Amino acid sequence: MKRFHIALAVADLDASVADYSARLGQPPQALVPGTYAMWRTDQLNFSISREPARAGQLRHVGFEDDDAHGFTSDADVNGIAWESFSAVAQDLRIISTYGVPVHEPATEELIRN
Repeated sequence: MKRFHIALAVADLDASVADYSARLGQPPQALVPGTYAMWRTDQLNFSISREPARAGQLRHVGFEDDDAHGFTSDADVNGIAWESFSAVAQDLRIISTYGVPVHEPATEELIRN
């Protein structure tokens, strides 16, 4: 599966989680209280980070692609960072960075083994 990824900076993580959960019709798969949240829908991988000075600004874009190997990032001609990663690579990065589980069956199975 391939999903478009977009990451935004927000001022208030709690208010943003409530707003985007309602807009996306589901809670986030990963949540680091006060810091970070990530949702996966059928077509979108959407994440937010608390960065009040940059609230409302684009952090980066890219693709979650199950065929991707590892986690890569490069800039386009406008200086916007584009990332490419598999769902498992992103989940493991979230776990190693924040120490929180991601609520996805494949990741939970990987963590147990």
